[in-house]
Amino acid sequence: MEVPRYNIWQCVGCGRIEDPQPCVGICRDVRVEFVPAAAHDAAMARLSGEIEALREIVRRIATTSPRTGESERTWKALQARAREVLMEFPPGA
Repeated sequence: MEVPRYNIWQCVGCGRIEDPQPCVGICRDVRVEFVPAAAHDAAMARLSGEIEALREIVRRIATTSPRTGESERTWKALQARAREVLMEFPPGA
């Protein structure tokens, strides 16, 4: 999903964004990019979901001790779960 980006001018000194504010006397405008808050919130929610899913997989890898002779089966189960998570969060979605 393409998120609209808006180029605006912001003061590096006082933080003013194309709007008069009390100046601390060191104003210098630079061009910055802004995105709508809803787009930012959606991206953060998606990232939070991905991070939690990855933590769950890492937690399983870190805390799983396969029984003797079961290492391959355990590893394949962990790989299957990792593939499920990757399907839930396809790149660029």
